[in-house]
Amino acid sequence: MTEMECFFDCSSPWSYFAFESLLHMQQEIEVTIQWRPILVGGVFNAVNPSVHNAREKPVPAKSAYGKKDQQDWARYLGIPIHYRPTVFPVNSVKAMRACIALEPDGKLVPFARETFKAYWIEDQDISQVPVLTNVLRKIDANPDKLFAAIDQQPVKDALRASTQELIDRGGFGSPTMFVGGDDMYFGNDRMPLIKDAVLRRRS
Repeated sequence: MTEMECFFDCSSPWSYFAFESLLHMQQEIEVTIQWRPILVGGVFNAVNPSVHNAREKPVPAKSAYGKKDQQDWARYLGIPIHYRPTVFPVNSVKAMRACIALEPDGKLVPFARETFKAYWIEDQDISQVPVLTNVLRKIDANPDKLFAAIDQQPVKDALRASTQELIDRGGFGSPTMFVGGDDMYFGNDRMPLIKDAVLRRRS
């Protein structure tokens, strides 16, 4: 039985932190996780346009704190991060379709993890085919097969449906987690609450 779901987009630094935290939680308490790739830009366009507005007219003090916050979380989790990639925001549609296409082969998690690293550590543009090709080779996946797969309508439809499902269930960004199907949590800083929710449901 899947105990929780994680809706995520590799273009989000907070999803990068949550992804690593959830992998740790998976080892610690053996929680079962269904990874749900989405396009967070589609979510913003539909229900959370304030994100785009904030990027157009940033508040200097809030931006400065955002940089500190990311660095604090990276240090706390023991993982590196490049605060603001050269290409930001990035078009993550190919990467997120790839997550869906690779799931049947059990390679969604390693691909997503390497994609997070490519973007948030190595400052590589994950919208570009050569960058994703290198990621695929790292996880021993066939690039030609993958790029053919992400152009297929079922994969496109699956990513669109996952994004819409998050919106329909009340989500407004990435990462969004659900415990037991109906208990929603947003943001990487909710991990203690998520762990508590999982353990309470078990008991």
